[in-house]
Amino acid sequence: MPSISLLRLIIALLLALLMPALAHGASQPVTEGWEYRWGDSPFTEDGIPEWVLQDAPEKWNSIGFPSNPPGREGRENVWFRVTLPTGEWQEPVLYIFSVDLIVQVWLEGEKIYQYGEFSAQGRGRFEGWPWHEIVLPENYEGKPVYFRIFSNYTDIGLWGEVSIMDHPDLVLYILKNSLEALVIAGFATLIALLAIIFSLLQTEKKTFASISLFTLSSALMLVSESQASLLIAYQPLMWDYLAAGSYYMLPVALALLLEQWLTNYRPWVINLIWKVHLVYLVGALLGALAGVFDLSSTFPPFDALFLGSLVIIFAVVLRRIRRMLREQQVLLLAFGFFCALLIVDMAVAHGVLPWGRVPVSWGMLLFSLAVVVISLWHYAGTQEALKRLNVSLEEKVAERTAKAEALARREQARVRMLTFENEKNRILGDVITELQDCLGLKQAFGLLVRALPDICSPLRGAFYQSGSGERYDRVAVWGFSRPVPLPVLLDARKGLPEPSRLPQLKQWQGAEGGDREAESATLCFWVNVESASAGNVTEGILLLEGDGVFGKAESEYGSARLLAALDQAIQRISITLSSIALREELQKFSYEDALTGLKNRRYFDQLFEHESAVAQRNDLPLSLLIVDIDHFKRFNDTHGHEAGDNALKIVAGILQKQFRESDIVCRYGGEEFVVVMPGATSEAARDKASQLCEAVREVPIIHRERDLGVLTVSVGVANWPDNGEKPLQILTLADKALYRAKEAGRDRVEISG
Repeated sequence: MPSISLLRLIIALLLALLMPALAHGASQPVTEGWEYRWGDSPFTEDGIPEWVLQDAPEKWNSIGFPSNPPGREGRENVWFRVTLPTGEWQEPVLYIFSVDLIVQVWLEGEKIYQYGEFSAQGRGRFEGWPWHEIVLPENYEGKPVYFRIFSNYTDIGLWGEVSIMDHPDLVLYILKNSLEALVIAGFATLIALLAIIFSLLQTEKKTFASISLFTLSSALMLVSESQASLLIAYQPLMWDYLAAGSYYMLPVALALLLEQWLTNYRPWVINLIWKVHLVYLVGALLGALAGVFDLSSTFPPFDALFLGSLVIIFAVVLRRIRRMLREQQVLLLAFGFFCALLIVDMAVAHGVLPWGRVPVSWGMLLFSLAVVVISLWHYAGTQEALKRLNVSLEEKVAERTAKAEALARREQARVRMLTFENEKNRILGDVITELQDCLGLKQAFGLLVRALPDICSPLRGAFYQSGSGERYDRVAVWGFSRPVPLPVLLDARKGLPEPSRLPQLKQWQGAEGGDREAESATLCFWVNVESASAGNVTEGILLLEGDGVFGKAESEYGSARLLAALDQAIQRISITLSSIALREELQKFSYEDALTGLKNRRYFDQLFEHESAVAQRNDLPLSLLIVDIDHFKRFNDTHGHEAGDNALKIVAGILQKQFRESDIVCRYGGEEFVVVMPGATSEAARDKASQLCEAVREVPIIHRERDLGVLTVSVGVANWPDNGEKPLQILTLADKALYRAKEAGRDRVEISG
């Protein structure tokens, strides 16, 4: 349980704080006697690597530390071995700081540890960079232990440190190494919350939001990269994703902050940097989650990109640092110290510098302290601003008085608008009623085009309907004298005018007429029609000239009300048109046979033509079965049509059970059925037909608790390419085969010759 893991972590942290001597726990580094061997071992029939069963000293080479042996040359598999030293331990474990990328550990022919999944070819996917605790069996001293490793990363092998210690000492050792990062991450989180509060109090200063983003990202990175994170939840890959996301977010937050500081200098380079890094962050995480590539492979490109970005940022900032505020200069120095530690840590990670723990958290601590000092200074400034605000209260009262007078004028306008809207609602109601009586969209749009001038009066405008390609043709125009200032057509590829938003009118520049701006404010409404097949499609666009409708004193209120009324009207019209479209589709696609529940002949006709084209295009076999119930007319005459209908249902049910989900069973008419079998050969279709005949013979026809006996069926089978030059011909051939089956005595299967 996560809560239990967290409780254990808190107790262990308290022990690490109260008894620091225990946190050092005795340990024995394994630094001598390492050997390596490139490639992967063959396995015995028992699944044991042969290399762990034979000494073969001439095959192994000495190495100082089991990481990145010479002569890799693109190899992805390597083995290391070392003889474990003796020691006095109660619960001995082998501690490894990290492994690139997955590992198996063998001792005396037994696999004692594995992290990651090895394929039959000795490969595997990245599973994260956890620290490893390998429980050692009794009498391990003086015996060679083998490490089988796969890595398609830039590094291969063990990394950091390898030591033997007791399990309790290891837990305290992990906490000791993580305690500093956890404490500083908590402090940084508090600073981030403080920055968020300041950003809410002083919304005009967006720098606090960027500082909060940077601080939160850094805190999350410290927690995710700390070894103690696995004590909270042993999900290495999850922590690596959190670490990668927070690490990749650092240059985004830094560039955003600098962009806000340098806004007067138009820092397009800084703007480009944070956008590029944001795209990389999203692409790297989504690509890794989707399995396009391993998360591990995203770190080296990012480090190179980050270094280049830091150089560019340094060059830009250096030219303008003297013009910055003192607080900005302080934060930049803290940023610089933090980034310098990140670069050193980067160099250690890529083997440029020897391994060692880089105190990245100290850079975060310095930055957090700088934020505290600056935040306190801003708090004092906020208090001064509040004093100045009290002095200006009289001016605010005067402004409110002016607003009250404006509200009174708007109320007068509202009365006139209500009268206007009532009349428009009456007209709209009549139009909606007429639309509901239309049989199809074509008729409905014809009626709508005729009614729009009355709905939109007194506004002048034009209506555009979706045409061929991605164009919208002007089908109606009203209220204008020649020439009409609105374009003849709208091209979706060049951009459509955006729908108007309350309460402002949008200035729109037409797709035609050059770069000349429209002379008056243009209202735009989209008529969207929702259908089951095409989804939400913009079928029409309404453009209206919005100037000069109301008096100056009431224009703001009147325009907003008019825009709202028109928007509601278009939405009601769109809903009505959508219901018409749905009704059309329901009528068009009514393909189910009411009695048997199977698809009907109309569906079969369209489906068979489609499947024939697919089979011919992809050169895949296509089989067709025509099934006829033997002597069904005699059955009907003997037992009645109600019993006949029940028999049809039973046979239809048998048909559905006998064939694959990819096969399509349809009622062809009367007592005939057809089965389309895409991808089925003649032999497979014949076997299925024979099984069907046997299944029908075995099922009695029960009607009103009376056993009416059993029925039999005759089946004609045809296949393309075995029969016919074209797939469509097998329908006729299968019908002829059915005729032969009935002539030969029924209750049989005939294959088209």
